[in-house]
Amino acid sequence: MSADVVQGSGEWRASARRIGMMGGAFDPPHLAHLRLAATALQTLHLDELRVFPTGQAWHKTNTLSPAHDRLAMARLAFQDLPAVVVDDMEIRRDGPTYTLDTLRALHAQHPQDQLFLIIGADQARDFQRWHGWQDILKLATLAVAERDPQAGQWHNPIFGPVVHLSMPLSELSATEIRERLRSGRSIQGRVPPGVADYIEQHGLYAAPT
Repeated sequence: MSADVVQGSGEWRASARRIGMMGGAFDPPHLAHLRLAATALQTLHLDELRVFPTGQAWHKTNTLSPAHDRLAMARLAFQDLPAVVVDDMEIRRDGPTYTLDTLRALHAQHPQDQLFLIIGADQARDFQRWHGWQDILKLATLAVAERDPQAGQWHNPIFGPVVHLSMPLSELSATEIRERLRSGRSIQGRVPPGVADYIEQHGLYAAPT
């Protein structure tokens, strides 16, 4: 843990930890997800990164793969990244999944720690449509992954401080990976090997017969 130990009021106490939150369907998790996680860990100097596979996504119109499969794939995908914890909180929660609810739960668990919400540039552009977005900003600092932070849309002071995560442009997407699998094409170099093995073993994303 990177927290420093400081002396005050006659006793020793640990300084606040830095905890990141990264959510998504992870249907399936791919290498761009891993690159984002690794960049966030390094850039934000995180003590821990919590990865939350979504439960019932309020904003998605397509049906997600079973939660237990997405959870298992996420754990395989992130298992080699230090300080990453794949959390099933959202999967266990009944009803629609809202980031605000997860952040509130995380804050209740770590009231003295600094929280960072890690999102992509496309999510950032729609952020004001998120449920309770003003309250999210009271609980966490936004960390936005952008190819060119200087060209970002985050100069509006109502959002408060925003950390920019410089990320190369990636064409990887879960949608494209699912389409490749349905058409029988290779996904080599797009997902971690453990995820590819899991997909094959469980027959996920195969074309309907």
